Amino acid sequence: MADVVTSQTIQDGARQVIMSFTNVSDGTGEAAVKKVDVSALESNPITGAACDGVTLQSITFSNFGMSVKLLWDASTDVLCLHLPADYADTLDFGDGGLKNNSGSGKTGDIMLTTVGHGSGDAYTVTLTMNKNYA
Repeated sequence: MADVVTSQTIQDGARQVIMSFTNVSDGTGEAAVKKVDVSALESNPITGAACDGVTLQSITFSNFGMSVKLLWDASTDVLCLHLPADYADTLDFGDGGLKNNSGSGKTGDIMLTTVGHGSGDAYTVTLTMNKNYA
């Protein structure tokens, strides 16, 4: 059996995208799983430009029994945030947001890895992001 995971796009507008992710683990966990694929997001409705990245505006999360690492995807993934086990919070990054600081091979995507997962552990993570265009 595998972890039971869901990914839901709540809003994919011209400027903002909101996505929610859940996992109930069987102990398998997730390792650098692509959760935000910027190439799959809607293009700019005025210019037609493709989304090439996102800036995190806020994160709401609840972790039970395991922690979650959010990674900026690149040739070598870069840690964006480590959301602690057995904790829930909303993190608001203000007007400037949390920008992707990965280097070589930067894709703009966001990956997720679970840490310390065991059977029955769970997370819910909701990301509110502003879209960036080339």
